[in-house]
Amino acid sequence: MPLPKLCIYNRQKAHVIPLPWLRRIGKAALPGCLAALKSSDAPLASLPEIEITIVDDADIARVHGDFLDDPTPTDVITFHHGEILISADTAQRQGLDHGQSVDHEVALYLVHGLLHLAGWDDHETDEAREMAKLQSSILKDAVKAVQSV
Repeated sequence: MPLPKLCIYNRQKAHVIPLPWLRRIGKAALPGCLAALKSSDAPLASLPEIEITIVDDADIARVHGDFLDDPTPTDVITFHHGEILISADTAQRQGLDHGQSVDHEVALYLVHGLLHLAGWDDHETDEAREMAKLQSSILKDAVKAVQSV
């Protein structure tokens, strides 16, 4: 199965996100996310391209309100047509809470979004816990792969 093309854009100004590094992390994480498909009809199995856009809290809150009826900022929103929105502002706050850099949190949210496209859902406690373990493992492997190049 060919890997989808990742198109990553930065549409916020407050944080400098290293897009080339994030692209390499995303490419390295894709095989693990594809291996974790929940079903053969999950969007990730057939998408030729995935668009990832880094935004600020105001933008993600607007989309969250428009599409999910919750006008508050969130970390990541994934659309099954292959679009992932990531809030750099939320990544900054959560990174501080978890002792991680904003770059690491954004990369984690990227893997999280890819797992949503692989059919994972984090609304149930047990699946959320399993998804969190899986995304941490995939991210760890992707970072190792990128660092070894």
